[in-house]
Amino acid sequence: MEGTAEKGTGIRRGFWNFIDSIKGDKVVWIIVFMLIMISILAVFSSTSLLAMGDDLDRLKIVREQLITAGLGISIIWLLCRIKRIGVFRILSQLGFAASVVLLTLLVAHVDMGVVCKAIITNDVYRALRIFGLQVHVFEFVKVAMVMYLAWAMDAYKKDLAAMTSNEKSTTFGLANSLSQHKKLAFLAKPFWKRMMYIYLPIITVCVLIMPGSNSSAIFVGGILIATLLVGGIPMKEIFIAAAGAVVCLLLIIGLYKATGWEALRRVDTMLSRIEADYSPAILEEVDENGRFVAPEGSTEFRRRLDKIQQPFGAKVAVHEGGLLGKGSGNSTQKYVVAVIYGDYMFSFIIEEYGIWGAFLVIILYVSLLARGSMIARLSDTEFAKVAVGGLSLLITGQAFMHMFVNVDIGPMTGQTLPLVSHGSSAFLMFSIAFGVILSISRMSREKIREEEEAAAPIYQREQDELQATLEDIERLEEI
Repeated sequence: MEGTAEKGTGIRRGFWNFIDSIKGDKVVWIIVFMLIMISILAVFSSTSLLAMGDDLDRLKIVREQLITAGLGISIIWLLCRIKRIGVFRILSQLGFAASVVLLTLLVAHVDMGVVCKAIITNDVYRALRIFGLQVHVFEFVKVAMVMYLAWAMDAYKKDLAAMTSNEKSTTFGLANSLSQHKKLAFLAKPFWKRMMYIYLPIITVCVLIMPGSNSSAIFVGGILIATLLVGGIPMKEIFIAAAGAVVCLLLIIGLYKATGWEALRRVDTMLSRIEADYSPAILEEVDENGRFVAPEGSTEFRRRLDKIQQPFGAKVAVHEGGLLGKGSGNSTQKYVVAVIYGDYMFSFIIEEYGIWGAFLVIILYVSLLARGSMIARLSDTEFAKVAVGGLSLLITGQAFMHMFVNVDIGPMTGQTLPLVSHGSSAFLMFSIAFGVILSISRMSREKIREEEEAAAPIYQREQDELQATLEDIERLEEI
């Protein structure tokens, strides 16, 4: 019995030692593991043989998700082992350049054979196949640009501090070098540096995204502007930038309406989705003679049915889920919405697990935002604060956009549910985002612990001095 007790104690001690050895914020780790477990369960339950094509089957999709989840956890763990924030700072500087290169290849419809080839999906180019690996460029750009802005905001604050103290700035070397020329002297001013290193990159990336997806361009632009708020850009300037973006969008829409320019044809897709009617009423539309415009079995009927099948099926799933849901594996809409495990994962969760299941998912993302805010406040550098704040906003913002679309509060956008929906590129890029957050949380926690340890001797010395003083007073009283 004694040996058994010692063995049990050893197991408990070993388990808690293992938990304690996990670096990074424990709450964020819990959120990561819970989202991944929900993902594996939901992807397995949401796939159906009836919804698959000839080249896919249920087991293959589940296997892909398991492999992707394993890779994601490995990426998070590896990033969490990084102890120097300078590594992230160096990589972040490449974010804008890498985003522009990939987006330019996409817009140019590059075809370099096995080296690099643009892949068309739903009549638009959104992915590149690089040496056999398919990369969804927009997913990469989201994370890369948030990290770039973290570096740019940090560099801007350092440059501003150097200018205030009349010291030589070691950041923004290009702007400072160009400003030495008389005609380009204006580049030395803070406003033009913000334009050159912050606003222009945001505009460039959003313009390059638009040919492939207007909704992604608007979403990325919104997240990057919100990241600037985290970095402390004046609210007035943010409002001006947002207003400028709205004006540019309206001008683009007007230009397309006036000219029908082929390069802007995604504007028509965006407007049609905003105005779209996804109710079965479009199948029952009649002409002036009372005859069906799209009689059952006709090409027009099939076209209209394809148009409403996914969004309407998602609404049915939400309606039928109720409070407790149908139970795992009992979904009916997975046979109607062919890729419900991607863009409509949240509606599937509601159908099978009800409002309570949806509430759990919402709590996880809200908890991430709250925890990310706390980690950002504890961070001792501008770069760390903006990186954690921006990435937390990106993950949570995309999650809620996905939810809004699934419950019919907004037009279709094609945004996945982070770390839950099926899809390797998005899953791995969000794994990188979580890895950065956890790594910075580890650095912040270790710094706090070091400060506490450094302060401990001082506290102890004060205690000893106080004790000595009390003893001296007691001796005086005895005399």
